[in-house]
Amino acid sequence: MISQQQCQNARILIVDDQMTNLMLLESILQNAGYKNIHTTQDPTQVVNLYKELSPDLICLDIRMPQLNGFQVMGQLKIIQKEGFLPILVLTSEEDRETRLRALESGAKDFLNKPFDKIEVLMRIRNLLEASLLNKAVSQQKDILEETVRIRTQELQETQLDVVHRLARAAEYRDNETGAHIVRMSHFAVILGRACGMSEQECDVLFHATPMHDVGKLGIPDRILLKPGKLDPEEFETMKQHTVIGAQLLANSQSPVLRMGEIIALTHHEKWDGSGYPNRLSGEDIPLPGRICALADVFDALSSKRCYKDAWPLEKTLAEIRSSSGKHFDPRLVEIFEELLPVILNVQQTHSDMETPKFELTEANYLA
Repeated sequence: MISQQQCQNARILIVDDQMTNLMLLESILQNAGYKNIHTTQDPTQVVNLYKELSPDLICLDIRMPQLNGFQVMGQLKIIQKEGFLPILVLTSEEDRETRLRALESGAKDFLNKPFDKIEVLMRIRNLLEASLLNKAVSQQKDILEETVRIRTQELQETQLDVVHRLARAAEYRDNETGAHIVRMSHFAVILGRACGMSEQECDVLFHATPMHDVGKLGIPDRILLKPGKLDPEEFETMKQHTVIGAQLLANSQSPVLRMGEIIALTHHEKWDGSGYPNRLSGEDIPLPGRICALADVFDALSSKRCYKDAWPLEKTLAEIRSSSGKHFDPRLVEIFEELLPVILNVQQTHSDMETPKFELTEANYLA
């Protein structure tokens, strides 16, 4: 319920070109305890006053020079496209056409001239109650929406934290570095944006890329950590990390996990169809898988590992060029070379000498 005090503290704007009408209404309201009353004889100032005061009630005369009440209501409806316009029309006209036009223009009630004190107070109180209740509901809605937004953001951040910890678990088993998956994520987004992916898709790609090798959690240590070359049977087992990763991430409602499933399954497919696990070729390989394949190989070749030195840049680029149309999407290789300065800058920024952390903001993927 709206209290009498709330009504008396409400902001009221009275618009009438006749000073006597303004003074009379203002006097009636002040004597009844209303404290926040604003008046104007100039209808051209109503829009500015509405923006400045955000009144809880507008008492608006219909017949005025320069702008009539219908025109004023039209202006107000433009700036207040949604929500409740608390307009009480002041009029001495009682014909049906005028009243219907006023209602169609946005009026909520009428106050007849000459004014009757009791009617003035009753109609203004009733319309103020409706206006203040509407504002209270709107404010409560805003509070609830903000609460939902905060809770949703917290949930998303928790989900991403779990995702990144899962990726780190796989990385530690494989003697990989945290910097590798961070760099891969940046490389992937640079390529994804150049391929036309939206910023929202790039955000998902950034967080999904670290899960490309999560299936290695299911590979036995004797194979995963074997120092020498794998025999054919062991290699077949190793190839199953793509399928295991996809199974671990399958059937999720999370866009990040859904893209992670695609990447885990397809990042070892090759453009010419000689990859695994499903020997997909060309554009049958999903774009995120094609992107991550190139990002992964570039960083693996050009970075130092415990078992190898970093390849020189020219040797790495020569390998990627020779694999264009075989291992890699030729168009992606072209884009990669065009954006090489940006990619090298990211690689330098996130070198293995750092201990990088994932930040859950756009700053990660904006080049």
